[in-house]
Amino acid sequence: MLDERPLWELSEADRLQTPMFAFMQYCSSAYGVSLSDFPTLQAWSIAERAHFWTAVWDFCGVKGSRGARALVDGDDMLEARFFPEAELNFAENLLSRRGASDALIFRGEDKVRDRWSWDRLRDEVSRLQQAYRAMGIAKGDRIAAMMPNVPETIACMLAAASIGAIWSSCSPDFGEQGVMDRFGQIEPKLFIACDSYWYNGKRQDIAGKIGAVTKRLGVPTLIVGYAGDAAGVAAMVAGATTWEAFLSPFTPREVDYVALPFAHPLFILFSSGTTGVPKCIVHSTGGTLLQLVKEHRLHCGVVPGDRVFYFTTCGWMMWNWLTAGLAAGATLCLYDGSPFAPDGNVLFDYAAEEQFAIFGTSAKYLDAVRKSGLVPAMTHDLSKLRLITSTGSPLSPEGFSFVYEGIKADVQLASISGGTDIVSCFVLGNPLQPVWRGEIQGPGLGLAVDVWNEEGVPVRGEKGELVCTKAFPSMPVMFWNDPGRVKYRAAYFERFDNVWCHGDFAEWTEHGGLVIHGRSDATLNPGGVRIGTAEIYNQVEQMAEIAEALCIGQEWEDDVRVVLFVRLAPGQDLTEELIQSIKSRIRSGATPRHVPAKIIAVADIPRTKSGKIVELAVREVVHGRAVRNKEALANPEALELYAGLNILKN
Repeated sequence: MLDERPLWELSEADRLQTPMFAFMQYCSSAYGVSLSDFPTLQAWSIAERAHFWTAVWDFCGVKGSRGARALVDGDDMLEARFFPEAELNFAENLLSRRGASDALIFRGEDKVRDRWSWDRLRDEVSRLQQAYRAMGIAKGDRIAAMMPNVPETIACMLAAASIGAIWSSCSPDFGEQGVMDRFGQIEPKLFIACDSYWYNGKRQDIAGKIGAVTKRLGVPTLIVGYAGDAAGVAAMVAGATTWEAFLSPFTPREVDYVALPFAHPLFILFSSGTTGVPKCIVHSTGGTLLQLVKEHRLHCGVVPGDRVFYFTTCGWMMWNWLTAGLAAGATLCLYDGSPFAPDGNVLFDYAAEEQFAIFGTSAKYLDAVRKSGLVPAMTHDLSKLRLITSTGSPLSPEGFSFVYEGIKADVQLASISGGTDIVSCFVLGNPLQPVWRGEIQGPGLGLAVDVWNEEGVPVRGEKGELVCTKAFPSMPVMFWNDPGRVKYRAAYFERFDNVWCHGDFAEWTEHGGLVIHGRSDATLNPGGVRIGTAEIYNQVEQMAEIAEALCIGQEWEDDVRVVLFVRLAPGQDLTEELIQSIKSRIRSGATPRHVPAKIIAVADIPRTKSGKIVELAVREVVHGRAVRNKEALANPEALELYAGLNILKN
C-alpha cells in the first residue's frame, strides 16, 4: 500500500530556483525540446545522450577543450567513447576558486581542527606538483596513499591529477597485507602515509606497518604528520621523508595543468576483495569529472559556498565523490575517526557549528543514531541543512521516518546507490521529485537504468536485476592488469549481452522510484523464490532487542533455508520468546517465505573497512569453504564465530 503523502516536496517557487530546473530550461532552449519535469528530462537525457552530456559540460562550465564529437560507437557498451577529441584536467576543474574563504574544513574527532583556504589549497598543490616532478613522477605513473580524510590527502590527489599521474588510496586501518593486495598490483612510484591516526579517542600507531609496506613496495615514502611524530616515523623507515622536507625546496607558483584525453586514467579504486584479491578498477579523468559534476550541481543542487559533508574514509569511493564538490565551488567539510567519539553528537555538533548544507552518511549510521536515542532536531541548529544523503546499504522505511521525526522535518532525504564500479550513483535524489518513505527518488540523468527479470525482460512491480542498458561516461576505462578486458567483461556483461548488470536486486515503485533489496549474489532463494536480505533487515533491525543482523541462505536438503544471525542489544538474551517475536515481525512485515528457519545470536558481525556487512563471507564459512581475502575485513576475527555451528547441522 502506497503512502498517501510524500515525506518531502519542494514548493513550486523553490523548485523553479534549483540548478536542475535551470538546466532543464537550458536544454529546452539549446536543443529545441519541451522539457517540463524530471521524467521528461530523464527520458531525453537517455534518448539524446550526446546532446545531454554536451549540455552538462557547457552548463556546468567544465574547463577544457570539448571537441566536436560527444559520443562515438554509443550502441556498444564496451567500445563507446565519450568526447574522444576532448582535453581537460581534473585538478584544474576542482581548483575552481581563489581567495581566503574556506575550501576545506577538517575535524579529527575532538583531537584536531584545521581550515584551508582556496589559496592555501592551491599553493600546496603547486608545491606538491613540483616535488612530484622533481622525483621523476610523470603522466601515467601511480601514487598510492594510506591516509586519513585530511586536507593533505586532497592536496596530494589534486597534485597527482594536475600532471596526469594516477591516484589510488586506502585508509590507514587496513592491515599490511590488505594494503599490499591493493597497491602491490599497481606498482606506485610514491607511497604516502600518515604518521599515525586517531580512532575512538585513541592514537593508532602504524609506524611498523608503514615500514613493512614501504619495504615491500620498494618505493620512496612521504610521511604526513597527523596524530604523532612524523619525523620520528620517517627516521625509522628507509627511504622516507616528511611533508616539510619533501616540500621545503619549493615555493608556490601557478599550477601547471597538463591537458589530458577524456579517457586518461585518473583514479584506481578497488573492489571489496571479500571473494579474492581486489579488482583494480580504473576510472577516467573526463568520465569521473562529468558524472560527479552532474551529481553535485544538478542532483544535489550544490552552489558556490555550500558546505558539503560526507562521512567517509579514503578507502571508500564516497571520498572520491566528495572531492568533486570543489568543482561546484563548495567548501568540503572533512572528518576522520569514529562518528561516535567522543559521543554520538560529534557529527551533529560539526553540522551545526559549520552550518552544513549537505550531510552525507550511511544507513547504518542513521540507524545507530536512532537506536542511541539521540534527537538532533531538538538539540542542534540544522537550519541550513537542506539535503541528507544515505548510502552503503538500503535505508529502511523506518530510517526514513526517523530522519524526518528525529533530525529535520523539512530536509530532502536522498537514499543513493551506485558504487566503486562507477565512482558515482545509478539511482539517487533529485530536487524536482518528492521523497516517498522507503524509496530512492529515481535514476541519475543520462543513465538508462532499468530492472530486468532473469530472462532479460524489463519488469514493473516485481523484483529483478538492476541494469543499465546504454553506455555512460563513468564506466571504468579498464581493470588494471586485465589483458583483453576478460575480468571487466565478466564483472558486468556476462549476465546480459551488451547490458551492464550491476549486481543489485531492485524494484521500481509506483512513484517511479526504486527500492534496493540487497545484493543479487546475497539474495536468498528458499523454494526457488528470490528474497532480498534487506527485506529481512528492515523488519528485524527496528526491534529494540536487536543491534544488527546478517542473513544467509544455507544449502539444506536439496534446497536453501534462511538463517538469521543477530547481534543483540546490550542486556538482551535470545530467548524462545524473542525468537518467536522476530519470526512474527518478519512474517507480518514481509512474507512467510522470509521467516528464518534458524535464528542464532552472535557476538559480532563481520564487515568491510567501509562498514558493509559481508553476507557472502559468512555463507562461505557456514558451508566450510575458505574465505580467500580476510584482509578486506575490518574485523576478520568475527568470521570464526560462524564456523562449525552445531545448531546448523540439524
